[in-house]
Amino acid sequence: MMRDVKYWITRRSVASALVGGVAIVLLAAVPAREIEARPAHDFGANDRAISGTARVIDGDTIEISGRRIRLEGIDAPEHGQTCGRRFFGTWNCGAAAADALRELVDDRSVMCESQGDDKYGRMLGICFVDGADINAQMVREGYAWAFVKYSKSYVREEAEARAARAGIWTGDAEPAWIFREKRWAGAEYAAPNGCAIKGNISSHGYIYYVPWSPRYTQVKIEVEKGERWFCSEADAIAAGWRAASVH
Repeated sequence: MMRDVKYWITRRSVASALVGGVAIVLLAAVPAREIEARPAHDFGANDRAISGTARVIDGDTIEISGRRIRLEGIDAPEHGQTCGRRFFGTWNCGAAAADALRELVDDRSVMCESQGDDKYGRMLGICFVDGADINAQMVREGYAWAFVKYSKSYVREEAEARAARAGIWTGDAEPAWIFREKRWAGAEYAAPNGCAIKGNISSHGYIYYVPWSPRYTQVKIEVEKGERWFCSEADAIAAGWRAASVH
């Protein structure tokens, strides 16, 4: 009798272990948006590193504790930009890029390592969530181009995205820097002295809109109220205006 009890207990233990093992395997197989980890960075060695919760401005810009951070080495579609689908039609790739970045950072601690500042005073950052490079992830998922004019850091990730026809590589897509150049060229003819950036004052404060901003055409400048035109983003920032966010 005792031998039978021991045998039953042993069989039950083995079965429980097998069930637990199967459950672990099944959980591991559940599809999830994974971020490929890279070697950990020593943020303590960079006295200009910043961490905290992030607010998404657009597909390649975030804000942490009031500090505007441009994701270094990548260029995402602008919020008002559309991209071609594989066979026909278009999709709002700019808004999708901002949403993708928001999914990566929302309610999570983001750590950004400074690579210096750009000409607009924004920090150029390589940013991480749980030790994984989100700049790389945006390129890998097809929500940004490798900004090879300034960095070759994410050329490999772009090649992966192109091969997988992910995101912007699904169909024809105009690189964001060309999209901006065309929008600026079209707006400067109608702007005073070619200064095409609109400085608007509203209940949200002093906000400037570049020609590729979604609301650019709706914004009217009323000089008598103190609103004004700017020739560059650097001028607008220096005067105390801040860039319009996508939401």
